[in-house]
Amino acid sequence: MTGIIEEIREELFRLQDKKYRNFQVKLIPGMDVDDMIGVRTPDLRKYAKSLAKTEGISEFLNDLPHKYFDENQLQAFIISEIKDFDDCITEVNRFLPYVDNWATCDQMSPKVFKKHKTELLNYIKEWIASDKTYTVRFAIGMLMQHFLDEDFDIAYPKMVAEVRSQEYYVNMMIAWYFATALAKQYEMIIPFITDRCLDRWTHNKAIQKSVESYRITTEQKTYLRSLKLPTKQK
Repeated sequence: MTGIIEEIREELFRLQDKKYRNFQVKLIPGMDVDDMIGVRTPDLRKYAKSLAKTEGISEFLNDLPHKYFDENQLQAFIISEIKDFDDCITEVNRFLPYVDNWATCDQMSPKVFKKHKTELLNYIKEWIASDKTYTVRFAIGMLMQHFLDEDFDIAYPKMVAEVRSQEYYVNMMIAWYFATALAKQYEMIIPFITDRCLDRWTHNKAIQKSVESYRITTEQKTYLRSLKLPTKQK
């Protein structure tokens, strides 16, 4: 380990908060305290912004897999700062196979994607067909973030509804997507619930998340509750 990689790790340990590490490790399945340094998210974001402009940062970005969770988080934040769309996609595609937890997956949100939605959609279609849990989760997250407002098309929730997975973190993201979609495009999305387009667990989780939302009306919540499926088939 040399040069910028060593400098980054030393800085992360300088920013270490062990109490935060001990709290955070309980939130990330599969993580051990030895896998985490314990840097708070605002500090990581601030550091990532400075590193994104640093010459030679590609050495760190290419040094995969990283040893620490915090290094993965830092990489997600650095990628989110890349201003050139093609460069950003290159780094996203390089990094996604190494993303192994929901937090790193959900923190990666490139700002440049907002300006390149047509091109982005082609990559989303590739990611959502992946056999890797967090690549699929990332794809659904990008559909949720960028294609539920003025760029909404019924083809996008159809794409999400077709995903079938045994992975909790994929199904939870599907539920989150449909709960958010109900809040933003209720009339277009409610048929996915009434027609039972999702598997039972995800269907019920989407309803649960919807009725917890302040963006869903009282009348809509009452109706959604009536559509909840029994936990087990009779």
